[in-house]
Amino acid sequence: MKMHASRRQWLKKIQNIGLLTLGAWFSPLTAFAKKEDAMKVIQEITGGKPVIDGKVKLVIPPLVENGNLVVLKLSVDSPMTVNDYVKSIHVIAEGNPLPNIFTVYLTPRSGTANITTRVRLADSQIVWAIAQMSDGKFYQGSAETLVTLSACTELV
Repeated sequence: MKMHASRRQWLKKIQNIGLLTLGAWFSPLTAFAKKEDAMKVIQEITGGKPVIDGKVKLVIPPLVENGNLVVLKLSVDSPMTVNDYVKSIHVIAEGNPLPNIFTVYLTPRSGTANITTRVRLADSQIVWAIAQMSDGKFYQGSAETLVTLSACTELV
């Protein structure tokens, strides 16, 4: 009988360790990215090149009741000609589990560099839009929002 009791105790301890590990993995402190993570993603996108403020206008509501569907509008000031156009736009959110929300690739045939979409925001945070131009330069715009009901609470 003692053998069964000790095996049960051993299994209970293993179960408790597993729950502690699982709890630490899904802890809100580890689920969300940090500003440093967002800055690292921006460095990876730009390859360490300087990012210039301007040309990019990012609009999100300053106060959002529900982070599940946040309207995001962005535009980049560009003539979108063969010699001068926006190659890509990267949207980065410092508080989401994965900071790089989405990337859009454009060509001169796109006509304009205007995008309206909906995104999920995990928490109150700053969101950046980084535009890579055809000449290799990077421009940025940002917006800050306060989210009262967070989205993205699970790791994907």
